[in-house]
Amino acid sequence: MSSLVVILAIVVSIVLGYRLRLNIGLFAIAFSYLIGCFWLGMSPNEVIGLWPLKIFFIIFSVCLFYNFAIVNGTLEKLAEHLLYRCRNVPALLPFAIFFSSVIISALGAGYYTVLAFMAPITLLLCDKTRLSLIVGAMAVNYGALAGANFVSSQSGIIFQGLMTGAGISSGDAFHYSFGIFLATMVVPIVVLGLLVLFSLRESQGGVQITDAAQPSPMNREQRLTLRLTLLLMVTVLAPPITAMILPDNALVAYVNDRINIGLIASVFSVIALLMKLGDERKAIASLPWGTIIMICGVGMLISIAIKVGTIDLLASWVSGNIPVYAVPIVFGVISAIMSLFASTLGVVTPALFPVVPALATQLGIDPMILFVAIVIGAQSTAISPFSSGGSLILGSCPSEERRNDLLPKLLFKAAPLGFGAALIFNFLFAFVY
Repeated sequence: MSSLVVILAIVVSIVLGYRLRLNIGLFAIAFSYLIGCFWLGMSPNEVIGLWPLKIFFIIFSVCLFYNFAIVNGTLEKLAEHLLYRCRNVPALLPFAIFFSSVIISALGAGYYTVLAFMAPITLLLCDKTRLSLIVGAMAVNYGALAGANFVSSQSGIIFQGLMTGAGISSGDAFHYSFGIFLATMVVPIVVLGLLVLFSLRESQGGVQITDAAQPSPMNREQRLTLRLTLLLMVTVLAPPITAMILPDNALVAYVNDRINIGLIASVFSVIALLMKLGDERKAIASLPWGTIIMICGVGMLISIAIKVGTIDLLASWVSGNIPVYAVPIVFGVISAIMSLFASTLGVVTPALFPVVPALATQLGIDPMILFVAIVIGAQSTAISPFSSGGSLILGSCPSEERRNDLLPKLLFKAAPLGFGAALIFNFLFAFVY
């Protein structure tokens, strides 16, 4: 009965958040209190203790550092330079948009920020080159997602935090997160390649971007910020990669055990402040507080679900009723449906990732297969106009007429196309890996 109550609370939180356009995390916090204290007999302090402090700290500190690159215009300037380089090769424009979005997002801008300033540029380029709006929208959306999934960027960090919270070791979490990043790079390249192959003549029409103005060079603050960002990525990535190459080296193991991206990002934020690379108040104000509240609030409710055995019950039901080969496909479908209306980071992965360790053990399969299937499925429909990604792209349209024209294309063409590609990938990945 308790499991049913918790599942119902999760569903109601999502529905209320979507219908009322309010933060789902706030509803989740309220239900955590009501169910925890008045149904399960927990004390208020025990309920407050369910707040995922580790995930909160990591998101806060990492985003704070990367916000300096946003506040001082480093990432926007980088986008202008990357796209300018491709002005004379419009046939490769979808890939230029994709890889530009990947790089900027991987450098810490995160999914929403990249879409916020890359989507308007992409729509403008579609006008100038006759590039299909669907191809352009999918290129920027796929790129922002894949880059954010990088192990030292926003989504990748959140994925690792959710995995370790579910009982996965930090080393395995890094490995699985890197697998997610690679998978979300492969699918877009294949999909965009096929789209370009079949729609090149209609979308490009031989038009080149000859009127693109050359962007101005980066200033001192922007150059230093970019170098500091690259140094942070090297600092975070070098120890775990070295530990994988030299697993028996005591010094490498000692250093790797003391690497924490949240603490490292805090140090780099201090360095950025001392170097006067940005306004501290603007950097703090630009933190994704809504996302943080949603992820941590839903995390509290998921902790309640774990406490009453809902996760183990769900894992047992899946392992007993769904064939092993079909489990990754089913998880991909479920996450894709959820992502049509809810956030991948705030709802889908916090709800489904905790199921993976127990289910993988019962089925005897590699947890990476399920983690990848969940993310690939969820991000396949993130371009839906009812989801955050699609709504940001629609919001970048210069006119209401253009917005009304793009909406059905996102809903009935882009989202189904992405879902079909994810379904095929999860099917092949489950058999090949």
